[in-house]
Amino acid sequence: MEEKKAIGLLDSGVGGLTLVKELNRLLPGEDIVYFGDTARMPYGAKEPEAVRSFATEIIEFLAATQDIKLLIVACNTATAVGLGYYQDRFPFPVLGVLEPGVQAALDKSRSRRIGVIGTEATIASKAYPNAILARDKEAKVFAKACPLFVLLVENQLTDTPEAYRIAESYLAPLKGQGIDTLILGCTHYPLMEHVLAAVMGEGVALVNSAQYTALAARDVLRAQGLLNSAQEGRRRFFVSGDPRNFEQIGKSLLGYDVKAFRVML
Repeated sequence: MEEKKAIGLLDSGVGGLTLVKELNRLLPGEDIVYFGDTARMPYGAKEPEAVRSFATEIIEFLAATQDIKLLIVACNTATAVGLGYYQDRFPFPVLGVLEPGVQAALDKSRSRRIGVIGTEATIASKAYPNAILARDKEAKVFAKACPLFVLLVENQLTDTPEAYRIAESYLAPLKGQGIDTLILGCTHYPLMEHVLAAVMGEGVALVNSAQYTALAARDVLRAQGLLNSAQEGRRRFFVSGDPRNFEQIGKSLLGYDVKAFRVML
């Protein structure tokens, strides 16, 4: 039966686990299959063609081996440079993390001055400003690449003085623009949300796209009659690199033991 198939997710590393956490809460009966491309992360400094190729390779692996009904590109970089390409190429619904975050930011912002932080590739693509301005031509969008944030998360350094120093440096231009809403345009960034909130202050709302992407996934599955009514779904994790760091971060974030299997693509 189609509803018994799994939700597939891909990311460059551990960032997409923030979306797994939201899916666990919202759709506990769904089977989830996750692929973290830890051997080739970070994606943010790579050429768009390379990122599209990596993501396509992962989706093909999941489609061929895991029997999925929906695929979530749980990586802003891979979403920004290739979502339409994946949607055209595969027969199942493919969701990205960009559009849900954009709508949430527009709903939250009062001043219509919105900041976006992401990887170099995501910011260079202008995908977020384009999507925001397509919905609200009067909005002001200020974007900043923050490439070191991914490395801080992947190396479990988010609670260090260095993390706060780097965040202060990256975010100072956005604070100077008087934004009232900040899109965390990388699924790694919610893992250091406490740092970002401390630096930006109480007057700035942080938008975690993972929360809204999980809601979008639920809506798609419901509309297509594909929601799984099981009490508790299975969780399977694959990585392209050494699984040990991934498993450690996964356990800390998700609250249960994570066993990841290494796959050589």
